[in-house]
Amino acid sequence: MIAFVVFFFFIFIFSTTQSAASVFNDFNCTTNITFTPNGTFQSNLATLLSSLSSNATGGIRFYNTTVGGRGGANTVYGLFVCRGDVPYPLCSECVNFATQRISSSCPSAKEAIIWYNECLLRYSSRSIFSSMEEWPRYQVKIPLGDPGLLRTRRFYDTLGSILNDLIDGAAQALGKSDSKFGVQQGDASGNTTLYGLAQCTPDLATGDCKRCVRDAIAEITTSCCSGSIGQSVMFPSCIIRYETYPFYQHAGTSTLTPVAAANGKSNKLRTQIIAIIVPSIIVLVAILVFCFYMAPRRNSNSKKKSQKATDLSENFGVEIITTMDSLQIDIATIKVATDNFSEKSRIGKGGFGEVYKGVLPNGQEIAVKRLSRTSSQGVEEFKNEVLLIAKLQHRNLVRLLGFCLEDDEKILIYEYVPNKSLNHFLFDPLKQRELTWPERFKIIKGIARGILYLHEDSRLKVIHRDLKPSNVLLDSNLSPKISDFGMARLITLDQVEGSTNRIVGTYGYISPEYAMHGYFSIKSDVFSFGVMMLEIISGRKNSYSYESCRIDDLLSNAWRKWRDESIEELMDPAVRESYSQQEVFRCIQIGLLCVQENPDDRPTMGNVASYLSNITVELPYPLEPAFFMQGRRRRNHMHDPNSDHSTNYSVSSTINEMSISKFFPR
Repeated sequence: MIAFVVFFFFIFIFSTTQSAASVFNDFNCTTNITFTPNGTFQSNLATLLSSLSSNATGGIRFYNTTVGGRGGANTVYGLFVCRGDVPYPLCSECVNFATQRISSSCPSAKEAIIWYNECLLRYSSRSIFSSMEEWPRYQVKIPLGDPGLLRTRRFYDTLGSILNDLIDGAAQALGKSDSKFGVQQGDASGNTTLYGLAQCTPDLATGDCKRCVRDAIAEITTSCCSGSIGQSVMFPSCIIRYETYPFYQHAGTSTLTPVAAANGKSNKLRTQIIAIIVPSIIVLVAILVFCFYMAPRRNSNSKKKSQKATDLSENFGVEIITTMDSLQIDIATIKVATDNFSEKSRIGKGGFGEVYKGVLPNGQEIAVKRLSRTSSQGVEEFKNEVLLIAKLQHRNLVRLLGFCLEDDEKILIYEYVPNKSLNHFLFDPLKQRELTWPERFKIIKGIARGILYLHEDSRLKVIHRDLKPSNVLLDSNLSPKISDFGMARLITLDQVEGSTNRIVGTYGYISPEYAMHGYFSIKSDVFSFGVMMLEIISGRKNSYSYESCRIDDLLSNAWRKWRDESIEELMDPAVRESYSQQEVFRCIQIGLLCVQENPDDRPTMGNVASYLSNITVELPYPLEPAFFMQGRRRRNHMHDPNSDHSTNYSVSSTINEMSISKFFPR
C-alpha cells in the first residue's frame, strides 16, 4: 500500500513539473487615458515591454524600468513581479506571455495591468514604483467542494488564523534576501489542510505591504456557509491566496531549484524529483516535531483566539469574525499613539465622540475616533462603520485602518487626512480663498466618484444618508475623501429603495421623500450631493430656517441665477478670478438636476459622473427645486442648523407597508 502511494506521489510530482504553464486570470485597461497609434508613447511602450521580457531571466522575479525619461508626456513606467515560489523558467515564460497579451488586449491604453497565477505585469504613464495601489483588482473564487466543510466553524477559524498570520508574514518577507512571500497552513478538518500565501511587490515599504494584504483579506468572503474552498485576491501591489491543496511549491523560501525542461535524460529527472521530495520530507518532519512539542502552547493560543473570536461574535456576528480580527488594534498601542488621549492630541469633536491625532510605532499618522461611552447611537454607528468601511476601498473614501473594543472603549482608527473637512475651508471667510475654482471642480468630481463607487462600482450597494461638507475630508492635495459611514445603509443590488421610521442626517441635505416619509434610496444621496455642489460653487451653507419652516433660499437662488444666466451673482467671490464660466454654469445645472423634488427626475451618480467628465453630453432641463419643509409641523427633535451633528427622530407620518431587506454586510 505504501509503495502504491509513493508511486502515485512520484507520478504527481512528475506530471506537475512537466506540465507547468502560465495560467491567465484577467487584465484591466485604463480606457479613459489613451495614446495616439504609431506615436512616441507607443514606441516607448514597445521598448519597455521588450525590456521587461528580456530581463525576466537569470533568477530575476521582480524588475521595474522607465522608458522615455521621467515625467514627460511620453514616459512609460513598467514592472513585473513573479510569485515568489515560481521556478525561474516558468517566471520567464509567464512574463513573456504577459507582454504579448497586454499589447493585444490594451492596444491604446496608457495604463494597464495583467494577472497570471504565476506573475503580474503592469505599465503606466505615471510613476507606479514604491507606491501601494489597490485598484484595479481581480478576484477568483472556487465555490466547489464539500458543502459540509464550508458549514463548519473550524474551517473559518483556521482560515481566519492563516489570513491574519499572512499579514505579518508577507511584510516580514520583504526584508529577506531569500524570500519575498509568506506562507501559512492549518488543519481545517480531520482530512483537510488549508494553505495560504501572500506576497507584496518588493518595492513596497513594510507598513504599505501590511495594509495592502489586510485590505486584500477584507475582500475574501469568510462568512459561514457562503465561503469558498479556494480564493485569490489580486491587487496591483499584493496578492493573497488560499487553497485546500499545497499550490505553492516550497514553503517559506523563494530560492528554488530551477525546473528544467524534460529532455529524456533520467539523471536530470531524478535530480529534479530529489530536489523537490527531499525538502518536502524535511518540512514534513519539522511540522510533525513542531506539532508534538508545541501542542500545549498551540492549545493556549487557540483559547485566546477563541475568546477573541467570541468577543467579536457578540459585537458583530459570526459571519465577519475573520475580517474584524485582522483589523483589531490593542488599546495600549492607541494610548501610546495619542499620548493617552491628551488634550494636545485632540483635533476635533463630533456628534458621537472626540477625534485625536496619533502616530503608530511605524511612524504612520492616524486619526483616532473615540466614541462616547454614554451614547447609544455611538454603539450602532461604530458597528455600522466597521462593517462597511472594512469592505469598501476607494481613493475618494476615507480608509479605516482598524478598531478597538478593549476596556469598554469603542475606537475607530482611520488614515490621517491633514486638511480637515471641506466645510472647514468652504464656510470660513479666510480659508475659502484657498479653494480656487479648479480645486473646487476637482473636489466635486472626486466626491461624485466616491458616491458612484458606493452606489454602483463596489461589490456592495451602499446609501450613505449623511453626505455633507463636514463629512468630506481633504488630503494634502485637496483631494476629497468621504467619511462617517455610521448612518450608511447596505441594500441589495436589485433593491430600488427602503424605508425607515428613524430619520438620520442633517437638515438642508436630506431629500424631501426621506425627511417627510422615511423613504431612502440612492437618489437620496444624489439630492445631498446636489446641495453640496451648490454650496461649493456659492460658498454659502444651505441651512434650515425655523421661522419659515423651510430650507433657506440657496436652492431657489441658484435656480434663479442659472435661469437668468447671472451665475456670477451666485458664485463665491473668492473664485471669480479663477473660474471657467462653462464649467460653473454646467455644475449649477447638474446641481439643480440633483435637487429636484421627484427622485425619478434626479440623475444617477453614473449620469452625474458622465455629465462632469464629458462637456459634450447634453444636460436635461431641471425643474424648480421644491421647498419640502414648508408647512411641515415642527418637531422637538429638529436638528440645529448651526451644528455639524447629525439628527435622528421618528417620522410622525404613516410609512407605507413595504418589503424591507435586512441591511447587514454579507
